Amino acid sequence: MTAPAGGGIASAGGGIAFLGPEGTFTHQAVLEWTARAGTRAPQGGPRALDSVGAVHDAVASGAAARGIVAIESSVEGYVVPSLDGLLGSQEVVAVDEVVLPISFDAFVRPGHGELTEATAHPHGLAQVSRFVAAHRLRPVPASSNGAACRDVTDHQVAFGPRVCGALYGLETLAQGVEDFGGARTRFLVLARRDEAPVLLAAARDALPPATPWRTMVAVTPAVTGPGVLARVTTAFGARGINMTSLMERPLKARANQYVFAVTFDAAPWDPHARALLEDLLAAGDSLKVLGAYPAPPGECALDGVVPAHVPHGSVAAGADQADLARGLLW
Repeated sequence: MTAPAGGGIASAGGGIAFLGPEGTFTHQAVLEWTARAGTRAPQGGPRALDSVGAVHDAVASGAAARGIVAIESSVEGYVVPSLDGLLGSQEVVAVDEVVLPISFDAFVRPGHGELTEATAHPHGLAQVSRFVAAHRLRPVPASSNGAACRDVTDHQVAFGPRVCGALYGLETLAQGVEDFGGARTRFLVLARRDEAPVLLAAARDALPPATPWRTMVAVTPAVTGPGVLARVTTAFGARGINMTSLMERPLKARANQYVFAVTFDAAPWDPHARALLEDLLAAGDSLKVLGAYPAPPGECALDGVVPAHVPHGSVAAGADQADLARGLLW
């Protein structure tokens, strides 16, 4: 899939900001997106920053031409700082997506001592919990997987991408230690909102007409109470638009009021999607598109069949009464 155009628009800064240091999965996503974008990628190369907030700020101010942040792990769900950054920013919007398979290797320092701790980003620790438990290690969260590998001490095991071994001169204790094989993380490519129309138009011109798109929109109901969420979700069904995810986040300035971050399978300019957004506006909701980007092949157009991987202990029609009672507590 061709990425949206990354060049051709003047910017106060350059490069692609990401959560550093080098060796994070986000760094890997930057390299993959840059290779995919080719000459359309902004000049300046990757720029490692200390936090997701710093990445958003760099893009918003124009100090960086683009930013890349993790938005969702197939194991741990949404990355809240990244989502909140999009919700809270007037200037930043997502214009492309990168999906990476995630696999963790376990690293130690050469000549290490007794290994008593495990260190990685909190999402990383959650994905290697079985290895950590089996080796009786105490989890120590780090700001990123790359930072964990860079700063690993003689009594720690650090977890990160395979590139971290050579990058930081570490020994590989074990490979592929993640709890769940096939895990993936989605990353969003960020740009300034005033640049987005040109970037998205260039992407539309470069891609085949049948390319599926995905949109993330913030929906803030004007009136809360019973049935509000049902009204919002019903609007999608009425327009025949597939909602792929829904995330609720509190409004920071008001208690007991929430914004819904909804991702759906369509571009915001598609006639049915535009009609849907107009329906929500007419109902009094406040809306903001947080991102619009081509969907990776095979990511849209679900066949309507729920896969077999459901939470353990779930029950379905036809289960015996004992299983129903256990699963549903009735």
